[in-house]
Amino acid sequence: MDAQSDGQIYTHRMRVLIVEDELRLAENLTAALREAGLAVDHAANGLTGEDLAQQDYYDLIVLDLMLPGKSGLDVLLSLRQKRKTTPVLILTAQEGKSSTIELLNAGADDYLSKPFDLGELIARVKALIRRGKGVADPILRVGDIEINSLQQTARVGSHLLDLSPTEYRILEYFMHRPRAVISKRELSEHLYDYDWEHHSNVIEVHISNLRRKLEATGAEPLIETLRQRGYRLCVQRDSL
Repeated sequence: MDAQSDGQIYTHRMRVLIVEDELRLAENLTAALREAGLAVDHAANGLTGEDLAQQDYYDLIVLDLMLPGKSGLDVLLSLRQKRKTTPVLILTAQEGKSSTIELLNAGADDYLSKPFDLGELIARVKALIRRGKGVADPILRVGDIEINSLQQTARVGSHLLDLSPTEYRILEYFMHRPRAVISKRELSEHLYDYDWEHHSNVIEVHISNLRRKLEATGAEPLIETLRQRGYRLCVQRDSL
């Protein structure tokens, strides 16, 4: 497995698995998705891809059909038989109504025919991730905080927040799970790629900076630190 390093921002640093045996295409896809702010892992064959996809790390799988070891269709069927509900975007050189129906019936959420435009792929990836999280609208509001995942902006009331890419990703991840206790490990898994070298205080530093910027606006909700458990975005129930 090839795992890619940190990049720019998209929705709370979602994690994507690319299963593609064409190295050049995989590299191009990885670069484009990193630029869009996603953490990316890569598997070059169907067997490795299926093994990784069965883990609960990923928010989306980009799956090629023609793979060594095990075909993309067989990987998809296996995942769905095991009740894995991770959204799957299929990359296929096949055309025709019958092949499309077969893919959708097998459990694919969307597909793109090769060759495809990278901009279209990124748009579909973002839409599938939002849909998978139950957030079709790119605007997300919790209390006084509003984020726009397409424009990648965050504001508190009328105040536009000046956040670093990582601070933005953390904030958006919290906003998808208000009041949930989120461990440092969970944050790390969604902020960074598989082979990221974890430094013990990196998350704490980003949380501290984000909390300071929120508090500077007088914002509610605030980020609460729970000793030995993680963090929680605090918000009154009538603010959701």
